Amino acid sequence: MLPHALSFNPSLISPSPSRVPSLSVHPTFPQKNLLFTSFKQCPPLKSSLRVPKCSIGVAEAQPKASEERATRPSSAEVSRTIMELSSRGTLSAITEEGWPLGIGVRFAVDGDGMPILSLKSMNQGGPTFSTNNKSSLHVQDGPCVTQCTLQGILSRPEDKVLRKRLQSIWKKKFETEICEDFLYVMAVERVLHMEDFKEDGIWVTDAEYRNSFPDPLRICAQKIVDEMNNDHMEDVHRFSNIFVDLEFQVVEARMMWVDRLGFDLHIRSSEEEIFAARIPFLREVTDEKAAKSSITYLSQLAWELEKNYTTPEFDKVKCLRKVAR
Repeated sequence: MLPHALSFNPSLISPSPSRVPSLSVHPTFPQKNLLFTSFKQCPPLKSSLRVPKCSIGVAEAQPKASEERATRPSSAEVSRTIMELSSRGTLSAITEEGWPLGIGVRFAVDGDGMPILSLKSMNQGGPTFSTNNKSSLHVQDGPCVTQCTLQGILSRPEDKVLRKRLQSIWKKKFETEICEDFLYVMAVERVLHMEDFKEDGIWVTDAEYRNSFPDPLRICAQKIVDEMNNDHMEDVHRFSNIFVDLEFQVVEARMMWVDRLGFDLHIRSSEEEIFAARIPFLREVTDEKAAKSSITYLSQLAWELEKNYTTPEFDKVKCLRKVAR
C-alpha cells in the first residue's frame, strides 16, 4: 500500500505488459528450501545478473509515470486492491430531504469494482438516499494509510437477474443475505487515489478503474509482511542499509506492504523521523511462492554486498523526504 519508491531503471528490465504475468526470479542456491532463511551461513553467490540502477522517493514525492509503471502498481490497480480487501467505508450522498449525509457502510464489489451497499429505508430506522444522484464512497485501509474515494451515481438496480447476482456477491463476502429493498449499487465515474495525507492525489478515470485488476498478492501480502518483520528483521534492516542511500543511522526498518512489483519499507532514524522507500523486484511476480523467491534473492544479494562479496552496480539517490504523520 504504498509510498513512493526505490525504483529500478526500466531500460535495464525486460518490459512486460502489466496485465500479462511474467516470469519471476528463482535463483539457484547451494541449499534446498531457502525461502525465508537466514543468509549468514551461506557461501558467496556469484551471479552474472546486473543489478539495475535504482532511486528512492517517499510519500510526498510523485514519481514519473514511466517509473511508476515499472516499479509499482498503478493508482487504478491500487484502488481496486483497496476495494477488494476492504469491507467498510464512508458513504456521502444526498437524502430524499435534500441534505448531504455521510455514514459508515459495509460494501462488497462486483467484477468491475462497482460497490454494492446495503442501506436501510426510513421506516427501518435508517436514511433514505435519493437515487440517481451523485455520491462518493471513501475507503481507507492498510498500514500505509493508503486511501481512495470513489465518485459515482448511487442507484437501486431494477433488473431482477442483476439483483440476484449482486445478492450472491454480498452473501459470498459477508455470509449473510441482503434484502432486495436495501440493495444499492454505485456506478463509479472516477476515483481519487491518495498515498499520503499531504499528497494532492491522483485521479483515475472510470475506464482505467474498470480495466484494472486487484493485485494478485493481496490475499497473502500481509502474511509475507508479518513473516519478514517478525522472523527476518535482520534482512529487512539490511535492505534499508544496502539499497537505500542514507545519511543517518537506521533505528528501525519495517516492511509495510508487498505487491506483484516489489515491496515498501518504512525507515526510522535516530531523530524519530520516518522515511519510506520502495524496493522493486527484478521481475513481476504473480503468487506467494514467486514473491518469497524474489525477496530471498534480494536478501542474499544484500548480504553479499554487506560482506563485500559482490560489487554494487546501482546508483542511489541522495535525497530523502519524510513520511507525513
